Amino acid sequence: MSATAGKVIKCRAAVAWEPEKPLSIENIEVAPPGKGEVRLKILFNSLCRTDVYWWDVKGQNPLFPRILGHEASGIVESVGEGVTHLKPGDHALPIFTGECGECKYCKSEESNLCEVLRINSDRGVMLSDGKTRFSKNGQPIYHFLGTSTFSEYTVLHAGCVAKINPAAPLDKVCVVSCGFCTGFGATVNVAKPKPNDTVAVFGLGAVGLAACEGARVFGASRIIGVDLLPSRFEQAKQFGVTEFVNPKEHNKPVQEVIAEMTDGGVDRAIECTGNIQASISALECTHDGWGVAVLVSVPKKDAEFKTHPMKFMEGRTFKGTFYGHYKPRTDIPSVVEKYLNKELELDKFITHTVPFSEINKAFDLMLRGEGIRCFICMEE
Repeated sequence: MSATAGKVIKCRAAVAWEPEKPLSIENIEVAPPGKGEVRLKILFNSLCRTDVYWWDVKGQNPLFPRILGHEASGIVESVGEGVTHLKPGDHALPIFTGECGECKYCKSEESNLCEVLRINSDRGVMLSDGKTRFSKNGQPIYHFLGTSTFSEYTVLHAGCVAKINPAAPLDKVCVVSCGFCTGFGATVNVAKPKPNDTVAVFGLGAVGLAACEGARVFGASRIIGVDLLPSRFEQAKQFGVTEFVNPKEHNKPVQEVIAEMTDGGVDRAIECTGNIQASISALECTHDGWGVAVLVSVPKKDAEFKTHPMKFMEGRTFKGTFYGHYKPRTDIPSVVEKYLNKELELDKFITHTVPFSEINKAFDLMLRGEGIRCFICMEE
């Protein structure tokens, strides 16, 4: 890798030239990392719903051409000036939200946000100079979430790169960089169920199943999965789900159905759909006196959360979280260690595999609601 340090690298990338159109595999140029930046060689990706959400830009600010992708793993190719915690050859995970280590958020034990590097979906350039590191024939190509992992090489702020144990299989731990930690952490770090608690999880995609896995690991006695796709119910059993509720099959609000099932409501509820009504249902299905609901997925910009204040006065708590309350550089290495120690199961999240040249198949699978995570191998 030292042969390419400081030089422009030509490589393949899946470029989104416009919304809702298939990604195009292009030969692009990737500039060297600037001050405080890192250039990664990406080896594995898995497609996340967030990539699809910004690809079709419904209700969002379009920014194209762009290189999507953020749930991935790779190896440090080179580092820019001032980067000391990483070196070429390190195994690493790119993270869509960073940790500068200096701001008041990073120094707080109560937050994993970062004043400098928190998620920004509208920014398509690097912080250091306001320019992109991607181009094709001189045309700039925008970054996505500071990661842009649908490229064989990408450049990130060093605070968005977590160094991990090189013994960890990069094809398995790529899901740690987004989906797994987002759902699992929402349960274990934010909802914090006690042994024998009842837990409801809204949405049984990858993030929701990770939330179910957190409830299973913490010893929940009942885990109620809520989803509109009956096809997801059977696979959810391996993540600890004991009962299933399809809101379409009932003539009353799903929160009332769950409250009746659980003698007044569940102890904890985690919302992983991005649907504002599901968020309201998650709160209202929790038990009065001690129920806690956690908002994980991002609702639409114009969404309004409406419930009666008595729901809170009766002792319910509603919380939100980004990335499961994990600090990227501080906490993610230990999550990977738990996987290596067989304390966590990641393999079961990967249900499909495609080569990088067929990345659009991964989008098709997700749009059809098939599988959990589609694994994308960059080297074919």
